[in-house]
Amino acid sequence: MSAETHEAQEETEYRVSTLELFFDLVFVFTITQLTGTLAGDTSPLGFAQVVIMLCVILWMYFGYVWLTNAVQPNTTVRRLLLMGGMGGFLVIALAIPNAFGAAGIAFGVGYLIVNLVHSGLFISAGGPGSAAAMARLAPFNLGSAGLVFVGGFLPSTWRAVAWLAAVALMILSPYVNRRHGEFRIRSAHFVERHGLVVIVALGESVIAIGIGAAGLPINLQLIIAALLGLTLVYQLWWCYFGREQDVRAEHALANMTQSERARAALSAFGWAHAPILLGIVVLAVGVKKTIGHATEHLYLSGALALGGGAAIFLVGEIYFRWRLKIGTNKWRIIAAGAALATVPIGLWLAMAQVAALVVVLGALLALEGKQRV
Repeated sequence: MSAETHEAQEETEYRVSTLELFFDLVFVFTITQLTGTLAGDTSPLGFAQVVIMLCVILWMYFGYVWLTNAVQPNTTVRRLLLMGGMGGFLVIALAIPNAFGAAGIAFGVGYLIVNLVHSGLFISAGGPGSAAAMARLAPFNLGSAGLVFVGGFLPSTWRAVAWLAAVALMILSPYVNRRHGEFRIRSAHFVERHGLVVIVALGESVIAIGIGAAGLPINLQLIIAALLGLTLVYQLWWCYFGREQDVRAEHALANMTQSERARAALSAFGWAHAPILLGIVVLAVGVKKTIGHATEHLYLSGALALGGGAAIFLVGEIYFRWRLKIGTNKWRIIAAGAALATVPIGLWLAMAQVAALVVVLGALLALEGKQRV
C-alpha cells in the first residue's frame, strides 16, 4: 500500500448529518417540479428543457455534496450559509415550471446565490488541498452561473443556448483545471450522501403513483396498476442498492489514492448519476401517466417515458459499475435494450408495459443474483 493510499484511508470519516438530510428536502421539491414539468410537456422540446435544467441543477447540487464532504456543517456560521444555499435551491425549484418563460430571471438569481455560497464556504473552510482546488475551480463555476443568470434575461431560444453553454463549461472545467485530484474525498460519507439523493428521487416515483391515482375509484384495476408501479420502483432501488453495491462502491473508493479517488468521484458519482437521476424522473412521468389509464393505450411519449426512463437509468448504472469496477454489466446492457423494446406494448396497453418492465428488471436481478454480480 502506498503512503498516499494509507493517508487517504486515514481521512477522518463522519456520517451524513441531519442538516444535510434537511437540505435534501429542497431536492425532493426540485425533483417533483421537474417531474411535473415534464409530465405537462412530453414533447422533444419539453424533454430537452428538463434535461438542461436537471444538468444545471445537478452540477451544483452535487457540488454541495462535495462541499459537506470536505466541510462538516458543525458551526453556526456554516449552518447558516448552508441554509442560504438551500434558499437559493428553493428559488430555483420554484422557477422550474416556467424557467423558459417569465421565471427565467428567478432561476438565474437563485443559481447565482447557490454558486456564491458554495464557492465562498468551500474556499474558506475546505482545508488546504480542497480549498486550493476549489479556488481554481470557482471561476469556472461562477462563469457557468453567470451564463445561467444572463440567460434568464434572454428570449427562450437564446436562454437555452446560454444554459447549454453553461452545461458545456461545467463538463469541461474539471479537464481544463486538472488539479481536481487535490480534493479529499471521505468515501463512506460520499457514497452515503449520493445514495440518499437516489432515495429522494425514487421517492418521487412513489409520489407519482399517488398523484396519478388522485380522484380515481379504488378498484382492482387501480390497485394492480399501483402495485406494479411500486414493484418497478423497488426494482430500481434493488439495482442501485442491492447486494451491497453501495458498500462495494465505498470500498472501491477507499482503496484508491487521493487523486484516483477524486477522478472516480467525478465520473462515477457525477457523470454516471446524472442519467441515473434523469432516468428516475422520466420513469416517474411514465408511471404517473399509466396509473390513470392502466387499461388504455399510452401515447408514444408515455410509452417512451416508461421504457426510455428505465433504459436511461440502467445506462447510468452500467457506467457507474464499470467506472468503479464493482460488477459485470452484460445483463444490464441487455436489460436496457429490452426496456426500450417494451415501448410497443405500451402503445397497446399501459398496464401491460409496466408488467413487461417488471419482468425485464426481475429477470435482470434474478440472473445477477444467480451469478452473484
